[in-house]
Formats: sequence, C-alpha cells, structure tokens
Amino acid sequence: MRPAGQGSILAFLSAEAHPRAAEAHAMLTPEKPCCRESSADGAHANSSAVCQGVSLYIPQATINATVKEDILLSVEYSCHGVPTIEWTYSSNWGTQKIVEWKPGTQANISQSHKDRVCTFDNGSIQLFSVGVRDSGYYVITVTERLGSSQFGTIVLHVSEILYEDLHFVAVILAFLAAVAAVLISLMWVCNKCAYKFQRKRRHKLKESTTEEIELEDVEC
Repeated sequence: MRPAGQGSILAFLSAEAHPRAAEAHAMLTPEKPCCRESSADGAHANSSAVCQGVSLYIPQATINATVKEDILLSVEYSCHGVPTIEWTYSSNWGTQKIVEWKPGTQANISQSHKDRVCTFDNGSIQLFSVGVRDSGYYVITVTERLGSSQFGTIVLHVSEILYEDLHFVAVILAFLAAVAAVLISLMWVCNKCAYKFQRKRRHKLKESTTEEIELEDVEC
C-alpha cells in the first residue's frame, strides 16, 4: 500500500501531465484537410481539371467561301506536352478523316486531301481550291498524351462564284458581238462589190448601146 500523501502527489502529477501530453500530440500530429465538399462541388472540380488539361479556341465557327478559294480553318489550343491533332470531315456524302499529326512531325494526310491541305503547329489547317463538295462540318480533336481531349467544329459553306458566271456571259456576248461585226463588215464589202459590179455593167451596156446607135447612123 502507498501512503496517502504519496497518492495525492501522483494524482496531481498525472493531472498536470495529461494536458501537456495532449498539447504535444496536437503539435506533432499534422492537421488533416477538410473533405466535406458536396457531390456537385466534386463534379465541378473534375470538369475544371479536364478543361485545364486541354483547352481549345475557335475564332470563327462558320465560314462562307466561294469555289476555287483557299480557306483557313483557324484554331488555337493549349495543353501539357505535345498533343495529337486530328481533323475529320462530315457531310451528306459521309464522314472521312482528313489529317492527323503531332506538332513538329510530318502530318499523315488522307488520299482524298493530298496536295490540298496544309497544317500548322497551332492546330489550324488550310484547304486549297475548295469546291461545293467541300461544304460540311470540320471537326478537330486535340488529345493530350495523358488521355484528356477536347474537340471543336467549324461549319464551311462553299457556293458558286456569281461573278465568274457573269464573266462567262460577258465573254459570250463579246464573242457574238465580234462575230456580228465581222458579218456586218462582210455584208458591207459584198454590197460595195455588188454596187461596183452593177455600175460597171451599166457602163458597158451604155457603151454598147452608143456603139449600136453609131453603127445604125453609119448604115443610114
């Protein structure tokens, strides 16, 4: 058995030691972050992360062009590392792949667009000498090496050139006018020749008539 005085001393020391031990434990143990976000906040955070992975900007989403014109499908992107860029084309005639490449490397252009496409490191492409069949939807997909991707669409409308039609009509009219001028000139020359021929003929007839009259006078 412990003496009564000794028990009271131990109880006092224990009471003094507990707060200090709790305070030391609190100082040595790092505080855990609070994770009380709602499911909606968590979904928003995930969406922001994806958007921060790959961002894509399209200055002009709709382009109106005419036949034989060169068109620039302009885009800008930002991401971590070197991405893979792919352009596809979709219209009433179907969907087909145009080109795929990584900036700084040679582009893999499809046979349908050989010698008609020029690529740029910012993701833009240029189409040369477009036609009516090039009208449709052009979709760009930028894929990061970690797997996140972003896509955008540009609508292209290609129409016939009206002034070329008018130019063609003007050329036809000029040709017809030239032909008409030549025909009129030929008719004038023919008329002039016919007039001269008739004049000479009248002169010969007049001379022959005069000779006959003189012969008749001589006979008389």
